[in-house]
Amino acid sequence: MSRKIHIFDTTLRDGEQSPGFSMSLGQKLRVARVLAEMQVDVIEAGFPAASPGDFDAVHAVASEIEGPVIAALCRTIPRDIERTVLALEPASKSRIHTFIATSPIHRREKLNMSRDQVLNNAVNGVKLAVAASDDVEFSAEDGIRTERQFLADILQAVIEAGATTVNIPDTVGYATPSEMYDLFRWLRKTVPGIDTVHISTHCHDDLGLAVANSLAAVEGGATQIECALNGIGERAGNCALEEVVMALRTRADYYDVVCGIDTRRLVAASHLLAAVTGNFVPRNKAIVGENAFAHEAGIHQHGMLASRDTYEIMQPQDVGLQDSQLILGKHSGRHAVVDRAREMGYKLEEGEIEAIMVRFKELADVKKRVFDSDLEAIITGSQTGSIGPWSLNWLSVVSRVNGESEPTASLTLAHVDGTTCTHTGDGDGPVEAMVHALEQVTETRIKVLSLAMRSISLGEDAQGEASMRATVDGVEFSGHGLSTDIVAACAEALLEIINRATRSAAQLKQSNAA
Repeated sequence: MSRKIHIFDTTLRDGEQSPGFSMSLGQKLRVARVLAEMQVDVIEAGFPAASPGDFDAVHAVASEIEGPVIAALCRTIPRDIERTVLALEPASKSRIHTFIATSPIHRREKLNMSRDQVLNNAVNGVKLAVAASDDVEFSAEDGIRTERQFLADILQAVIEAGATTVNIPDTVGYATPSEMYDLFRWLRKTVPGIDTVHISTHCHDDLGLAVANSLAAVEGGATQIECALNGIGERAGNCALEEVVMALRTRADYYDVVCGIDTRRLVAASHLLAAVTGNFVPRNKAIVGENAFAHEAGIHQHGMLASRDTYEIMQPQDVGLQDSQLILGKHSGRHAVVDRAREMGYKLEEGEIEAIMVRFKELADVKKRVFDSDLEAIITGSQTGSIGPWSLNWLSVVSRVNGESEPTASLTLAHVDGTTCTHTGDGDGPVEAMVHALEQVTETRIKVLSLAMRSISLGEDAQGEASMRATVDGVEFSGHGLSTDIVAACAEALLEIINRATRSAAQLKQSNAA
């Protein structure tokens, strides 16, 4: 019988804490629902002791998400563990994930602790967690750079203290696949009791080896892989969930393991996360990128026409990818849209269907052809949870080349209190002009850090998508905009950033008042 590999998703914790990928509570719940529908085994929802916002997010996920185990991270110190227990209290299935750094450089430079002090802290933390939960994971942070025998000693100690999962992270993405395989195989042979618990791997992608190292750990005996959608995470990111899962599935003949992920939801989950965080998926991204199943070279196309097996090792439908096709028009009804969305892997909630239909009808009125990619963009855009106090009522942009005057942008914003405000700004280009106009309306300081644009469907009336990162009063946020007018898409992305900043400031004020 094939060995079961558990998928531990850390998109909402390690992924979300990386620069440019922050999510609101509503957005985290959206992603958590998708992960649950995908049937991941564990969702790591956050680090409750890190901030009130993280605590609230973990508590909300624990309250609303059924199916997967809901985990939360904490250090081995009592106040962290106590906070984590409170955050996870509503979950029907929960896991306390506690950690301490074990490598020489971390013991010396970060913790200022001896080996014995680190070991005692690990054991005491696990014992405290075990007193509150029967599912406790211990991570030896920077375990890959830890002395082997000390790593074995600390894993043995926490297993004896009651840990049910032990994790050996490649925290800085330093390992190679052969090293990972050898270490995991050695630990399985060396650590007493390790065959009674789950052995986990958590790999970062600093050298581009996170997926390869995770697969090597599985070969060496790991039974859990910690990963994130689209590979997001600290620095270069984590092991990409979609890549490692499809590697195990496609090469089941080699790995002889199984995991319970519904891979048909991978593309939908990937695109939702991209929209929520305002970060495009690269075209050449394995499994979920636009080019993952595209063939342009003549030799490849010839082979594909003869047999898809010549150049495709996976079926596009296995990951939830549909061939782009003309599907709906302005006369299409609610049921047709909902049914097509379901076929594409999107489970629409009753409360969001009406908003999606409004956007769909608006788009169908201006587009001659509506593609699956258009519908997907409407759905993911509606699911970003980015609603805020400001909305765009009117926009006029004048761009000049070699002209005597600068480009200008005039816009009118509506506020939830019923008021409207109109201002005009100028700048070196239309985006800077819009920024200056928005600064006047919202009384904020905006600095654009990055802007990316692309067409998401075919034809002269294709929708344009804009992804932007900017600081508002010195705090960084990301935004996502969608329109058949790419300049309007940029304005929508900027407005989403302002709305996120406004909500964040309000939450901070409320937290300080409490």
